[in-house]
Amino acid sequence: MDKTTLIYRYPTALTIAGSDSCGGAGIQADLKTFSAMGVYGASVITSITAQNTTGVRGIQAIAPDVLKGQLDAVFEDLNIDAVKTGMLHNREAVGLVVDAVRHYCPHWLVVDPVMISTSGSRLLQDDAIESIVSDLFPLASLITPNLDEAAYLTGIDIRSAEKMEEAGMRLLETGCRAVLMKGGHLPGDCMVDLLCIKGQKTPLRLLSERIDTENTHGTGCTLSSAITASLALGKSLQEAVTDGKAYISTALRTGADVYVGAGHGGVNHFFAPKALVKIKRTDK
Repeated sequence: MDKTTLIYRYPTALTIAGSDSCGGAGIQADLKTFSAMGVYGASVITSITAQNTTGVRGIQAIAPDVLKGQLDAVFEDLNIDAVKTGMLHNREAVGLVVDAVRHYCPHWLVVDPVMISTSGSRLLQDDAIESIVSDLFPLASLITPNLDEAAYLTGIDIRSAEKMEEAGMRLLETGCRAVLMKGGHLPGDCMVDLLCIKGQKTPLRLLSERIDTENTHGTGCTLSSAITASLALGKSLQEAVTDGKAYISTALRTGADVYVGAGHGGVNHFFAPKALVKIKRTDK
C-alpha cells in the first residue's frame, strides 16, 4: 500500500528511562501503561538495571552515542505527542536528553525525577540530579516528585499538606510549568496530592483512598506514564493528572492481592486494557 494513502496514525508517547529487569517499573511499566491506555509507546533506554522486587543489584548506563542514536532515531521518524523521562543515571544522559528536547520540541514533557527506588536503592549520581534541576526542569510541562524527592530538592521537611504546598511552590521556581506533589508517604486513610500550576495561587487538591498493598513497585513510573498517555490522547494537563490518578489507583487496587516476588511487587497495569486509538494524520 502506498503510504501516502494512509490517513491515520496512533497517538504516540515516548518514554526515556531505565530498564527494570523484573518488569514493574521503568521502561517496562511505562510501555505497559501506554498500551493499556490505548496509546502507541516508543522507548529510549538510558540504562540497564539488574533488579527484582527486593532491590537493585546493579546499574549499567547506556553508552552516550547509543543513547543519542536512540533519541534521534525515534524523534526523526515518529510523531511524538508526549514525552516522559524517568531514570537518567548520569549527567551525560541528562545533557543528551536536554539537547534532544530543545531540538525536537515535543509539546508535552513530563519529568519524573526518579532518584530512589521503592526498595530504597539510590538510582542517580549527584551531578545528574544537579543537571536535571538546572537544565531539564525548566523545559518540563510537569514534574512528579514523591515526598522524599521533593524534600531532597527543596530542603523542606514535608510532614503535612501545608509543607507539600510550600515545597511544590518552591519547585515551580525551577522553571517548570507545573508540579504534582504526591502525598502517598504521608500518614492517613486518605491520600492528598497537590497539582501546583505556575500562575495559580491555589493548588488543585486530588484525593484518593489509601490501598493496603505491598505491590507498590513502579507506582511513580506508572503514574507519570499514565499522565503522559492522557496528554498524548489530547487531554489538558489537569484532565491528564486526574486520569493518571484514577489509573494508578485502580492498578493498585486490582493487583493488591496478587503475589509478585518476595518484595514490593508491581501493580496490575492491564486491569482494563483499551484498543489503540487511531487519529487523523497531519504530517502528510
